[in-house]
Amino acid sequence: MGIVLCTTALTVYFACYSISKVVVTMLACSLLLQLAYFVSVLLLIWRSGLVSRAGQRAEDFGSCKEIGSEPPDLDEVTNESADLLQRDQMLAISLLLP
Repeated sequence: MGIVLCTTALTVYFACYSISKVVVTMLACSLLLQLAYFVSVLLLIWRSGLVSRAGQRAEDFGSCKEIGSEPPDLDEVTNESADLLQRDQMLAISLLLP
């Protein structure tokens, strides 16, 4: 991010020879970079939610197709839900770290 901002600042300065235009351009560029980063993190979190929901639907469909199978125990369902929640939280935290 710093390299992009410095390059932009030098380019604007040598093109216009104006410090005020450099400051305005730097602010605009930094806001655009932060917005792009925020949107990309939201997109990654949204996609991870879709993947986990699709996996859950596939598991549900597979269990419905089995004939004569018994429903899973409440403990098994609770443990699987806790594992998925913990995995999703760890993924979200790792996405926020630089």
